[in-house]
Amino acid sequence: MRALLLSACLLATPLATPLVAQENLHHKASAGLAGRYTVQGINPDRSAYDGTLEMTQDGGLYRIVWTISGQTYTGQGRLEGRVLTINWQGDDTPVVYVVMPDGTLHGTWSDGHALERLDPLR
Repeated sequence: MRALLLSACLLATPLATPLVAQENLHHKASAGLAGRYTVQGINPDRSAYDGTLEMTQDGGLYRIVWTISGQTYTGQGRLEGRVLTINWQGDDTPVVYVVMPDGTLHGTWSDGHALERLDPLR
């Protein structure tokens, strides 16, 4: 499931774009990941949730603090290309996000059984 979702997100990028433009897209999308986001998600049991997220960057390491229903969760991970993988305290599998051209992050967790979308607060 996770591989299918990731493939679908990655295939959403135009394939006809020249390599230089794709590199600029990667740089533009990932250069400003640190900040605050709104969170919308679907749990493995299909219930919906929302909240906020704070992301900081220390070199190549990204640290995340989610606030969901009054509870906080923390995680950290690395960006490879447009894929941000975050290991966190709530599950044995990481959250895997794809950085979209508009600055949103689309992710999956619980081994592909849950979804999450991050929208930057501007």
